[in-house]
Amino acid sequence: MQKIIRIGTRDSQLAMWQATKVQKLLEELGHETKIIPVKSAGDLILDKPLYELGITGIFTRNLDIAMLNDDIDIAVHSMKDVPTILPEGIIQAAVLKRANYNDILLLKDNEEFMSQPNGVIATGSLRRKAQWLNRYPTHKVEGLRGNINTRLQKLEDNNWNGAVFAAAGLERVGLRPKGAVNLTWMIPAPAQGAIMITALDENEEIKEICAELNDKDTEICTGIEREFLNRLEGGCTAPIGALAFINEKEEEINFKGILLSRDGKKKIEVSKKVKVGKHKYVAKDCANYVIDKGGKLIMIEDEGIEKQFSVYSTKKLSEAQKKLLPTHMHVEDSDFIKIRFNRIAPKVIKNGIENVIITSKNGVESILNSFTSEELQFKNIYCVGRRTKKLIEQRIGKVTHSERNAKKLSEYLSKELKGQEVTYFCSDLRLDTLPMLLKANGVTVNEVEAYKTMYSPTKVDEKVNGVLFYSPSTVESYMEENAADKIAFCIGESTANEAKKHFKEVQIAKMPTVESVIELVNLHFVKS
Repeated sequence: MQKIIRIGTRDSQLAMWQATKVQKLLEELGHETKIIPVKSAGDLILDKPLYELGITGIFTRNLDIAMLNDDIDIAVHSMKDVPTILPEGIIQAAVLKRANYNDILLLKDNEEFMSQPNGVIATGSLRRKAQWLNRYPTHKVEGLRGNINTRLQKLEDNNWNGAVFAAAGLERVGLRPKGAVNLTWMIPAPAQGAIMITALDENEEIKEICAELNDKDTEICTGIEREFLNRLEGGCTAPIGALAFINEKEEEINFKGILLSRDGKKKIEVSKKVKVGKHKYVAKDCANYVIDKGGKLIMIEDEGIEKQFSVYSTKKLSEAQKKLLPTHMHVEDSDFIKIRFNRIAPKVIKNGIENVIITSKNGVESILNSFTSEELQFKNIYCVGRRTKKLIEQRIGKVTHSERNAKKLSEYLSKELKGQEVTYFCSDLRLDTLPMLLKANGVTVNEVEAYKTMYSPTKVDEKVNGVLFYSPSTVESYMEENAADKIAFCIGESTANEAKKHFKEVQIAKMPTVESVIELVNLHFVKS
């Protein structure tokens, strides 16, 4: 491989250690590498515990974005921080051999406080807090956030008896003190102590290289733990622990899992042993056992805490997308825009088309509603958005060029197609930006109304704090029934420009995706 492998990582001391380890392993295989630090939302918000943030992938999302933007080739993560469902197009490329998976207690003085009623320890983990309170119900648990050095300093500065850390993190950066106590009774977070490497699914060369770093035993055990977590629908918002390890002498996998209420008063444990190779249903069976014993009820009771914030999405969200929002946030959604495909006349495509513009997935679907992919003879296809591009290349043909928004595409085409014609498949409601700029620069635009955009507004409750918008039309639809007295979270500049006509506070996502809009919401209300 000729090109340098760009390794994305968070910029904390531990994350850089992990990235450097991967770098050394790759260089031992003869590859050139470069480490690229990327800040994460989780590193920037240190005043609230993770379970209050409730954001799946808070430490991985910015690395995912960097990878999808082709800024990095691989990303190195603490595996316990990675959501059990990876973003579309990103895969687990390798798992390194697991380090120490245990939790440890760092003491200020000695262990005597454990037998006393008024002990005080600190942790930012809901799982550790719940297990500690289950074992020591009269103790108090203080919140503790930040990187390793920040947490160690907070332990030094506060009048606590101790603080709980992951052993692997301290050991990797050489900061584990001699007097640390192994908490062998505490079941760790799923995949604790393991390092995951992610890559783009389409990058076959990188995937082959990463496969050489993969530890199969660690992959099997962490896979079981993460499936258990996924089946219980928990993330950093639920006190769930899981551990699988291989007993080589017996050639069997030992698994134990735990779910607790947040206050530690309720606990369901499960354990199972199976032969290696017969472990396919371990996670499923154990998760079902926990659910049957009342696990769902425990989680529902915890989620019954009054929601602090409320948002409304002007587009229906998938269940996976809803899970990206914090647990302290109430979310409602409905489609404020409905699409009706027009019948496109056969003469439009009869002789093939030299240059085609498609600005949305609806445009793709409307074309395919009238014609089969075999009937479409498009020489050059220009589009807006990564997902539109992916759909076009899956169902129509190769995209010649794409941009993140219509303005940027029109600027590009104004230079490339000066004096030429383009066919623009659009809605009856569309912005003038693209056709006006093209015409002003000598490009002839033949507009084909491929679909109709119809408003379908819903009256939104006054208690809603913010509204998620995905197009200028969703803003217009919203305004037919509602007041602009909330925060507008917008998918892109065009949508934001429409929102600014009505709303005082408008925020714009970094990327034109639903997930990026959700991240914008998370970051705003987490900081509130």
